[in-house]
Amino acid sequence: MAKQLKRILYLEDDEHISEIAQLSLGLNPELEVRHCERGADAIAKFSDFRPDLLLFDVMLPDMDGVETLAEIRKLPGGEDTPVIFMTAKAQTHEQSQYLGNGALSVIVKPFDAFNLPNQLNDIWEKNDAPAHQN
Repeated sequence: MAKQLKRILYLEDDEHISEIAQLSLGLNPELEVRHCERGADAIAKFSDFRPDLLLFDVMLPDMDGVETLAEIRKLPGGEDTPVIFMTAKAQTHEQSQYLGNGALSVIVKPFDAFNLPNQLNDIWEKNDAPAHQN
């Protein structure tokens, strides 16, 4: 049986976008979301939080989402934690790059706030709820 999506580590530096996304994800009471504004914060929170899914913006002020993912991949448990990039930087070749870095999917900004929890669950289920164990 597929593992249910419960914990998301969300990396987004734009205050307005993160507020909308967190309100949207809050519509699903099954989800626990930890928000970070910087890649270094996401790396620091990863091990204690043990997310089921990483939801990362790409363009960030310190290290971008791809660089942050590369650092998380070096941590115990980080090598197999699924990631979805949510970004406005989403031309076809860029999306191919994110998928090539192991992303389950790319959600293009602006995203549908009312549908975001369902969209994440659909991606999760489509990818057979990766076997990441806590």
